[in-house]
Amino acid sequence: MKTTTVGIDLAKNVMQVHGVDERSKTVLKKQLKRNQVVAFFANLAPCRIGMEACGSAHYWARKLESYGHTVKLMAPQFVKPYVKTNKNDAADAEAICEAVGRQNMRFVPIKNAEQQAVLSLHRARQGFVKARTAQANQVRGLLAEYGIVIPQGIGHIAKRLPEIMEDGENNLPAAFRLLLQRLGDHLKELDRQVGELEVQIQTWHQESDASRKLARIPGIGPITASALVASIGDVKSFENGRQLAAWLSLVPRQHSTGGKPTLLV
Repeated sequence: MKTTTVGIDLAKNVMQVHGVDERSKTVLKKQLKRNQVVAFFANLAPCRIGMEACGSAHYWARKLESYGHTVKLMAPQFVKPYVKTNKNDAADAEAICEAVGRQNMRFVPIKNAEQQAVLSLHRARQGFVKARTAQANQVRGLLAEYGIVIPQGIGHIAKRLPEIMEDGENNLPAAFRLLLQRLGDHLKELDRQVGELEVQIQTWHQESDASRKLARIPGIGPITASALVASIGDVKSFENGRQLAAWLSLVPRQHSTGGKPTLLV
């Protein structure tokens, strides 16, 4: 029997595969180690493959498409209703296989390597910004314990910290001054990392026609424009602007029943 549809339950080391033929009869149940996946699907006749949109899903989608397969990614919450029994890898793979064959299933666009690289820059920048804010709050809180209050804003800390450490009349212990020096240097390093990543994002933005077009919209700058382009990819994946707005969570969730519409935050 020819395998026409395959569901893969992705994992770090061991992946479960479930395949059916054109009559939806199970013809394949197999567990593959990570180093066996490429060889297995390279020797399998081109078919439709379904996977949950999770970690490494876009990588495997691109890899399997290079062997002639049609790969579809689905949000995990859309696959869960098709699990018929207790949760395990085999049941998950079977549910994915069934879900990908539904005509009304919603699929996640597959990101290319460049999109993932730009999004990685944004995530790394976000992490440094979060760490920088936490470090600034820690410095402000420690100084407050000695009766020194600094206004909110990282700029105020960078300006006031050298003055505080050089002030010999504030009765700060020597050990605490050394700690402030260490924390201040760490804050500067985090700020430098954020700046360098923003330069990389700006460079990519200038090289992307779509990102530059988005930046012309009032209220959208290079950071937001590049994040949108990298996240959305091909806008033709959406039928209209309302679908895109819903995908970006710009519209309220609906929880209606009995003919009574209820919109959530």
